[in-house]
Amino acid sequence: MDFTTRCIHGAANNTHNTGAVSVPIYQSATFAHPGIGQSTGYDYSRLQNPTREHLEKVIANLEEGVDALAFSTGMAAITALMELFSIGDHIIASEDLYGGTVRLFDNINKKNGIVFDYLDTSDLPKLRSLIRKETKAIYIETPTNPMMQVTDIREVAAIAREHNLLVIVDNTFLTPYFQRPLTLGADIVIHSGTKYLSGHNDTLAGFLVTNKADLSEKLRFIYKTTGACLAPFDCWLLIRGIKTLAVRMERQEENAKKIAAFLSSQEKVRKVYFIGLPDHPGIDISKKQATGFGSMISFEVDTEDTAKQVLERVSLILFAESLGGTETLITYPMIQTHADVPINERLQRGINERLLRMSVGLEDADDLIEDLKQALS
Repeated sequence: MDFTTRCIHGAANNTHNTGAVSVPIYQSATFAHPGIGQSTGYDYSRLQNPTREHLEKVIANLEEGVDALAFSTGMAAITALMELFSIGDHIIASEDLYGGTVRLFDNINKKNGIVFDYLDTSDLPKLRSLIRKETKAIYIETPTNPMMQVTDIREVAAIAREHNLLVIVDNTFLTPYFQRPLTLGADIVIHSGTKYLSGHNDTLAGFLVTNKADLSEKLRFIYKTTGACLAPFDCWLLIRGIKTLAVRMERQEENAKKIAAFLSSQEKVRKVYFIGLPDHPGIDISKKQATGFGSMISFEVDTEDTAKQVLERVSLILFAESLGGTETLITYPMIQTHADVPINERLQRGINERLLRMSVGLEDADDLIEDLKQALS
């Protein structure tokens, strides 16, 4: 079955016999037992809810996993994931991660005894050199946020298998429409479902997906114990959003290609970070492991004043955090998504006062270009 079809029919709706085309919202905290020792399959919504179950089956299908778990936010998903690890465990992670992930690792997980090494995970010899007997996992974003670095998932997975390590991939930027890390050797995939999967900037969600039954069992235990499950109505919004995932990703990428080309020609723009540009250092790897480049663009302008001018002058484009929705959003990573990353680390990674990040939406590309043109003038 084609991916586009699976977005709409990715899981059978077996929870009712009314003929309703839209999966019902089972807004119930608890479910009655038919008798002692008997269950309908649903007992308490923290454990499972029919609406959430349908969503999870769709996501597992799209990522080609055996199980998916829907959380209240992307950070809730990562927080639960980290409960797989114990005091003294060592994790190798991409240095250019979403700022909220870095905040969790450095302020919560380190406090709880987990040790991290950060590096550009596209540097495979350096990655290999950091592995030690305490290492338990390699955690990567590809492409990274916000510098759009690309890591070869297959090669990382091959290294991990030599040392019996987990490979964890944040696939938020490309979604399973463009990239399916589990098929490339990853063990766990993470999503901020708030972004492209929902696609409408109207709810928060997170996902963990795995293709291993033992990991599914461990994560399910953590899930029911810590309790950050996604509520039924939010599940329904995700089910609705995913129906249009394929067509949205195609249109947003088409727009992003045009905008990246425009930005590359602007006098006040010093550097454009978009995987689809011919000079992007990760374009060949991206073509091997993904079927598209997505619609995230970061770009560096000539001065801090120009960056602030763009943020204050855009009108169609919205100056707001988040990404992946129908509306085009522009953010200032140094004071928004990566504000809690220490300044020396931010600057080392290129996240300076001149860097802007844009999530390209579904508006007409020429209208978006005109807005950027007047904001840069």
